[in-house]
Amino acid sequence: MFRVRAACMGSLLAALGILAGCGGDPSMAEVRGSVTFDNNPIEKGSITFFPIDGKTKTAGCQIKDGQYVAQVPVGTMKVSISVPKVVGKVPLFDTPGSKMRDIIEEVLPPQYNEETTLRLDVTPGKVEKDFELRSDGR
Repeated sequence: MFRVRAACMGSLLAALGILAGCGGDPSMAEVRGSVTFDNNPIEKGSITFFPIDGKTKTAGCQIKDGQYVAQVPVGTMKVSISVPKVVGKVPLFDTPGSKMRDIIEEVLPPQYNEETTLRLDVTPGKVEKDFELRSDGR
């Protein structure tokens, strides 16, 4: 009876160790933080991490209520943050009653997305990084 209990206890402890994340993937990190623009949380947008060396995967996630959490490969990353805004609509086709499509413009200056100057050194484990963006680019 004692051996059966000991074997069960050993199996339970092994399972808990796996569930707790022991021995997780050392090539990935959890990156989380907040994103503000002119001191206001970004309600809805996206954040993308591009490897500078081109040897790992691109990663990204949605920004919601100023917060993001992403699984990102370890290494130095270019960071692109995008906040699209619908500014109008145009017809899909040049016919009466055509469906409409949104016209979208980027809210943030290009130095935060198309011409990003943002960088992040991602280290194994958990990384906290807040991005405080400004319309004047500083």
